[in-house]
Amino acid sequence: MTNFVSLSKDNDVAVVTIDNPPVNALSPGVPEGISTAIDAVNSDPAVKAAVVIGAGRTFVAGADIKEFGKMTSGGPRRSLLPLLLHIEDSAKPVVMAIHGTAFGGGLELAMAGHYRVASPTAQVGQPEVKLGIIPGAGGTQRLPRLAGVAKAVEMCAEGKPVSAGEAAELGLIDRLIDGDLLAGAVAFAREGAGKPAPKTRERTEKLGTATENASIFAAARDAAGKKQRGMKAPTAAIDAVEAATKLSFEEGCRLEAKLFTECLFSDQSKALIHVFFGEREVAKIPDVPRETPVMPVNRVAVVGSGTMGGGIAMVFANAGIPVLLKDVDEAALNLGMGKIRKNYASSVQRGRFTQAFVDERLQLITPVLNYDAFSGVDMVIEAVFEGMALKKTVFADLDRACRAGAILASNTSTLNIDEIAGATSRPEVVIGTHFFSPANVMRLLEIVRGKKSSKEVIATCMQLSKKLGKIGVLVGNCRGFVGNRMFGPYRREAQFLIEEGAEVEAVDQALVEFGNAMGPLATGDLAGLDVGWRIRKEYRHLEKPGIRQPFVEDRLCEIGRYGQKTVRGWYCYDENRRASVDPEVSVLVRKWSTDAGIPQRQISDAEIVDRCIYALVNEGARILEEGYALRAVDIDIIYLNGYGFPGYRGGPMWYADTVGLQKVYQRICEFHQQHGELWEPAPLLQRLAEAGKTFAELDKEQVAAA
Repeated sequence: MTNFVSLSKDNDVAVVTIDNPPVNALSPGVPEGISTAIDAVNSDPAVKAAVVIGAGRTFVAGADIKEFGKMTSGGPRRSLLPLLLHIEDSAKPVVMAIHGTAFGGGLELAMAGHYRVASPTAQVGQPEVKLGIIPGAGGTQRLPRLAGVAKAVEMCAEGKPVSAGEAAELGLIDRLIDGDLLAGAVAFAREGAGKPAPKTRERTEKLGTATENASIFAAARDAAGKKQRGMKAPTAAIDAVEAATKLSFEEGCRLEAKLFTECLFSDQSKALIHVFFGEREVAKIPDVPRETPVMPVNRVAVVGSGTMGGGIAMVFANAGIPVLLKDVDEAALNLGMGKIRKNYASSVQRGRFTQAFVDERLQLITPVLNYDAFSGVDMVIEAVFEGMALKKTVFADLDRACRAGAILASNTSTLNIDEIAGATSRPEVVIGTHFFSPANVMRLLEIVRGKKSSKEVIATCMQLSKKLGKIGVLVGNCRGFVGNRMFGPYRREAQFLIEEGAEVEAVDQALVEFGNAMGPLATGDLAGLDVGWRIRKEYRHLEKPGIRQPFVEDRLCEIGRYGQKTVRGWYCYDENRRASVDPEVSVLVRKWSTDAGIPQRQISDAEIVDRCIYALVNEGARILEEGYALRAVDIDIIYLNGYGFPGYRGGPMWYADTVGLQKVYQRICEFHQQHGELWEPAPLLQRLAEAGKTFAELDKEQVAAA
């Protein structure tokens, strides 16, 4: 055995225990230990069968993802396939006992066993597609043999887990075991001892016919094209499962290995693996140690029951935290609670929640019209309109109403947290918690650090983000923080392109084709064009005279075109909020632009993408150098989880690295020459480009120096 794998006996049944905390990943040493254990099982005449089980909280949660990075960097190619064939060829039956999760390589390991038993709460899945790869150790070949072709395609192409109960119905699990999993698995193994052990690779009864399978694969490819637009791995996964139905097991495995390697060495996989580790990296804050004490947050209040306030209340209720929801009058509260009920009803209809769950959550939300009960809460999130005067008034009220030590948070998306904190006598407990709309859906939470925000408050908010099911990213206090500060230049360029001659739908379509969830103009319509208009008016006095500013969107607001909420914005909307091109906008824009003396021209899709995306990158580099983002990867995680940037491109800063910072810098210099001061290259970008370095290398240097 090895340090990670041990062998013991329960009379005539051997127990192989994998113990590689925290998730029993198949790191180097684990496969070797399992192989040695199987050899020992087969050489011991007293042993009739074996059980393979995971120590601790789970079976095997997957491969060691760090190994993928080593393989693409010239390290040795490690394959689990020989081990799995070795297990399958065991002369004595091997029972895989699953609790927690059996994901990726963990499920491939389990499927090589002759039988599988599981705790009722276990989950199994092939989520490799989320890393831009496919199963690489026979997973696409064994899964259809056990679960059927349709389910195998779904699991491999979409990467969603399956409960133990469903897996048992599919035939992927042979028995569910209540109570002691090991005792149940050992008993099951004894039942199978001495009987012929079925090899998964030899089973063909669920592989279907060519006619039956044709519609399954066609539907899967169609769904992948829509739901996973631009991604290569889902299509490769479908191709590999299809191979299982047409080729021998050995030939299918060879094709799977070829597709796996192509995916692993692709830019998409490298980007998604960067994202995987990035989501863990953002939790690390250099000057807030892991052992920093956190404050209990057992009861909260939200001020403002509008779209954001109501969504934030749902987030806390969904996490089981009671919440007071305050607004100025009964009508506003009733409207807010009505929207919350409607949102929950929609979730029930879609099967996301049960009615019982929703009833429990609604009982946790208490509508109130005053601050009387705020003395009993641990945290307040202010979510009123985006205006400094109003926010300062609210915080002064909270300062009087809340107990000492309660966290006072603002959901502001752009305003100065320190100025807001100045309205209180306790700036150390004031912090920004910028939720993204819709708050009950979007995963990102920008946590905005004020000058006096205490480390305990920061640590509490970072920990709380996990409890709320969010990815918390700490950012500094500047106008727009990180996400919206970068989004400003991105949308600025989109509007400039319109003013220079591009059509609305051409700008949006070019960025959707790039991979973004929505185009910048459609995004404005969704959020409400009046929101940005109000913010621009708030900051108008800070704008530098003589510098070009986009004006067309303000003109649309002036004539009441606020977007979806008024049925007209950049687009027209029907009663179901479906967008259609509005010829009137094109006429208005051309007139306004011509009147302003802006020459009209044809603009290519490539220029649209470069100007919008490189505007993000250039501003991101400034933010990084100014210290408002801790790392480049923090910016990437913000954009992937809050702004619909395509995961397979890794985020704006990673994407720039992929293109090459020298090329990006050169293009920005061209725009600087053509369009003036707004395109001045960020000094950090210039230095990295001239040194032949990347943002990722900068992040590594910072970690090494810390």
